[in-house]
Amino acid sequence: MDSQWRAKRLFPFLGILLLLSLLYLDFNNSNSSYFSFPIFLWQPKMGFVSTNSTQFIIIDDGGGGRVSAFYVNGWNSYWLMMKSVWSPSRSKVSEMLKRGAQMGLTVCRTWAFSDGRGPDALQVSPGLFNERVFRGLDYVIVEARRNHIRLILSLVNNLAAFGGKNQYVKWAKEAGVNVSLSDDSFFSNPVIKDYYKAYIKAVVKRKNSLSGVRYSEEPAIFAWELMNEPRCASSSSAPVLQAWIAEMAAYIKSLDKRHLVTVGLEGFYGLNTTNKSEVNPGIWAASLGTDFILNSAIDNIDFASVHAYPDSWIPHADLEAKTNYLSNWVDSHISDGDFVLRKPVFFTEVGSRWDVDGKVHERDVLLKIVYDKIYESAKKRQAGAGALIWQLLVEDVDGYSDQFSFVPQYSPSTYKLIEEQSCRLQRISAGHNRARKPE
Repeated sequence: MDSQWRAKRLFPFLGILLLLSLLYLDFNNSNSSYFSFPIFLWQPKMGFVSTNSTQFIIIDDGGGGRVSAFYVNGWNSYWLMMKSVWSPSRSKVSEMLKRGAQMGLTVCRTWAFSDGRGPDALQVSPGLFNERVFRGLDYVIVEARRNHIRLILSLVNNLAAFGGKNQYVKWAKEAGVNVSLSDDSFFSNPVIKDYYKAYIKAVVKRKNSLSGVRYSEEPAIFAWELMNEPRCASSSSAPVLQAWIAEMAAYIKSLDKRHLVTVGLEGFYGLNTTNKSEVNPGIWAASLGTDFILNSAIDNIDFASVHAYPDSWIPHADLEAKTNYLSNWVDSHISDGDFVLRKPVFFTEVGSRWDVDGKVHERDVLLKIVYDKIYESAKKRQAGAGALIWQLLVEDVDGYSDQFSFVPQYSPSTYKLIEEQSCRLQRISAGHNRARKPE
């Protein structure tokens, strides 16, 4: 009798243990099957990121309403979704997010797009999606949250890599739409704009197949980025781009009021911003149809995005000229955030070459300029909100490498710089939060 009683008590416990073991193994295994059972029990609580004038803040949704200052040190790994499509390579994604967290990094920017007819395309044709690839993005988001990392998800590429705006124009032409020869029709043609809006809706309203959480309700998503490095073929398209940004930012906000929205700009000043022309890396930068001030000032754009590539933008300059240029570039944009835009300024790509002799030292010098200026701005509670290095890899993902990519463990001096920046920004955040008066 006593043994029967123990068995009755034991069997339910064993059943629960078996179910949890299966779920754990499925989440980490290398096959392509999925359970639909939500894994929310494994997901840490996170607050949503918002803004308070020129600062990022985290709002605790736990009921207390606590607000915390948030200064960002982070990185780019655009390849996370692509490596998550096939289960055997998912360990690389998990490893990258884990290593980022170990360096104290808190935000990763990555692609939430892949347009075209390739085997790993997310959007095969307008409104038609590859569920297997979508589940790869689901995995990226779940793993990011598990490692306390927040994601900036970019929604389309300006360049042709992974489809980009050119693919949208091709789709319209194939459908018999009267489209101009210029890819600038991406920003103006109503059919193409509807294609893009349908894509936005599919992503923003997506319910994660692993966690059961809709993307619009996912705190591990830091922000939506409208486009990676928008540019126009002609400066005459500048008003069209400005209208497109306003329309698409408003559309995202109509679907998702919890997440931040940014443009994805490189930070070039336009032809109308004449007093800033000397800050650009060359005359060419003002002819691309973008304008950092006008584009970033749009109401539904929550923070300004800037990139920094002195090696590419002024390739024939020596190190002294590059440091002077970069110093002025960062100062100018932070000042704009403080006194013109009244919004956080986030350097979402900071890249330097490392693939030739002596470039590791140069990369460290240039990266330290950006880090120091973000740190000094954060100490004063000004608009310099953070920086993301371009780009970090782990071993055996060489297919996504470029001349600015590196495995941080193989570059000890840069690794140390990254860690030190993480530590001192965390100290500033903690100090500002202690100084904040209870509401």
